[in-house]
Amino acid sequence: MGVLRRTSRDIRSDSRLDVLHAVLSAGETTRNEIAQATGLSTATVATVVGELIAEGIVAETKVTVGRIGRPTATLGMNADRGRVVGIDVAETYVSAVMFDTALNQIASVEDTRDEQDQDPDSVVEGIGRVLDRVLEENGVSRRDVLGVGVALPGLVQGPSGVSVVVPHWTWHRVELDRLRERLGLPLVIDNPLRVIATAELWLGRGRYCSSMATINLGTGVGAGIVLEGRVLRGATNSAGEWGHSLLVLDGRPCRCGRRGCVEAYIGAPGIQQTLREIDPTHPLADLELQRDFIAAMAEAADGPEPDPAVRETIARTAYYLGSALADLVAVVNPEIVTLTGWTTWALGDHLLLPTREHVREQAPGRSAHDLQLVVSTVGGNSVATGVATIALERFLADAGLLTTQIPIAL
Repeated sequence: MGVLRRTSRDIRSDSRLDVLHAVLSAGETTRNEIAQATGLSTATVATVVGELIAEGIVAETKVTVGRIGRPTATLGMNADRGRVVGIDVAETYVSAVMFDTALNQIASVEDTRDEQDQDPDSVVEGIGRVLDRVLEENGVSRRDVLGVGVALPGLVQGPSGVSVVVPHWTWHRVELDRLRERLGLPLVIDNPLRVIATAELWLGRGRYCSSMATINLGTGVGAGIVLEGRVLRGATNSAGEWGHSLLVLDGRPCRCGRRGCVEAYIGAPGIQQTLREIDPTHPLADLELQRDFIAAMAEAADGPEPDPAVRETIARTAYYLGSALADLVAVVNPEIVTLTGWTTWALGDHLLLPTREHVREQAPGRSAHDLQLVVSTVGGNSVATGVATIALERFLADAGLLTTQIPIAL
């Protein structure tokens, strides 16, 4: 297989991305400050900024007149260029989040999903329903929507085409076509692991490093991986399924069909199983809804009276998480690992310090010596944020500003 050659068009595309990242990071900035932040020449920055202003993506927000030299224009993202919507489809909920073009969150809606409902038509309709609601409740016309991104768990792309494969879900191209028809707007879909890595690259700590792993903790777990500034996708767009790597030989059954997977210990159902093993009679041991269970764990952990079973459950979960991350760090050797997802938002304050200690104890050699392990600074729903960002990338690609390969575009 030959090496892909980068063209001058690709280099210009990368320069536009660098400028966009600099403007987003700063909020307001100048052409000279962009050149300093990106390392691009002032001439290149001037050209790129002109293109982005012409497309309405960047705008001059004010002009400062000094006593010497030319006036200085302050630049910012043109938040009113349009709207993008990111939709996070999980096993337990469907959430739609609307953003302006500066990727500021404007509104969100969420529907709880029946975890037992596996019918593709029902899922498609649920996605369409939350999109309709977020637009209608905020008075946004569909013609003002630049694009919609949908994150579907288990999304892969192989020789036979695109499919969605998670336990008890099996979608093929026909279901994805049905989704496109139901939404009726420019659409991209992607795997949540790639999506959270994209959110971290654009809006989080990924802006400041070239190698990174972002860990999503929820019903399932996985890793969005960035190497040399690029999101790792793999041959079938399924790289990062770290949650289905082995943690315990012949351990707990995992929903993927294997035994001893990371997910079986640090996914929300796995955390509940740990609590059952510690105290089978604990009142939280048999809560039916996963998010209710994690929220109740956080409340018990934060309460004035320590709950010994909850405290031990969190300690064991941190040990499992730290052990699994030590292996990931040994293989990928990232500069930083960030934690995200609804379990992180609930329990992150309790998990972070002991997990950090376990990673450093167990990672081989010095692979974790300078590692940063932190909670992601991308607030809210990072899956919805990341897939909305990809929808914005798709809009820019359609406008001829980017040559980035949008992963799966319908």
